[in-house]
Parts: sequence; structure tokens; C-alpha cells
Amino acid sequence: MRAVLQRVQSGAVRVDGEIVGAIDRGFVILVGVGHGDGDAQAQWLARKIAGLRVFEDADGKFNLSLLDVGGGCLVVSQFTLYADARKGRRPSFTDAAPPQVAEPLIARFADMLRQAGVPRVATGVFGARMQVEIHNDGPVTIWLDTDALPADEDRSAR
Repeated sequence: MRAVLQRVQSGAVRVDGEIVGAIDRGFVILVGVGHGDGDAQAQWLARKIAGLRVFEDADGKFNLSLLDVGGGCLVVSQFTLYADARKGRRPSFTDAAPPQVAEPLIARFADMLRQAGVPRVATGVFGARMQVEIHNDGPVTIWLDTDALPADEDRSAR
């Protein structure tokens, strides 16, 4: 799985002009699913995001996590994170998992964030044409990729 986190003051997703998900302070998470991804990768990603210390403490240092600040997450499916643009001018998306695999895994990922203690988890609509509002805070943008983990790491244990 791949995720791009943007620390935000607020974020929202609209479908057909209607807000379908919104958060205040926290992360907008653009998340993609690749072939072979499953619950272990989703669990690792959810735990990592919940505990990632990228919010400032009283001294302005990145010492606080999403859980520490009571922030929310807005999860937006994004198969284009698996774009391969090495050849030609039109990206290939063959590395992205098919919708029947990706959709339920992204829903489980959102549930895993809730189970990790994230107080507010909102989502977009899988497969819909969405307009995403991101009010960056910093800006702070983090890229996470479960494929980049060492092969011997137990992804479900972290």
C-alpha cells in the first residue's frame, strides 16, 4: 500500500458538489492499493499513521502524534499512486490492485485507523470523481510505502 499524508488544518471531499467527508486538524490521506496488499499492510500503515509524530509540541518540535492532538483522518482512495510513467507519456496503472480488491481493503484501513484510536475518520467515495480540499498545515507531506519495508519485517506487528 502507498499513502501520501498531508498534515492539514482541515480537509473535505465533495462528490457531485456535496461534501461526503470532512475533518478539521489532522491528515488527509491519499491511499492506493497494489497487488499483494492485504490486512497486514493496512494494519501497519494505520498504526504508523496514528503514531507518526509530525505535530508540534509547545516548543515547536515534531513530538506529537495524531492521537496526541486528537486529530482526524480523511481517507481518499487514489489508485494513481501506482502510476508507472517510466515509458511514454501515458502512465500505466497495472501495478494498482483491481477495484474489487482495493475497495474493501481501503474500507478496512479506515476501520483500522478507528481501532488505533483516531477519533474522527472520514472517507471519500471509492471510484467516484472527487474534489478534494486540502488546507495544508506547514506544509507537511509524508510518503509511506509498505513495499519499501525490509522483507524480514513483520508488518502486522508494528
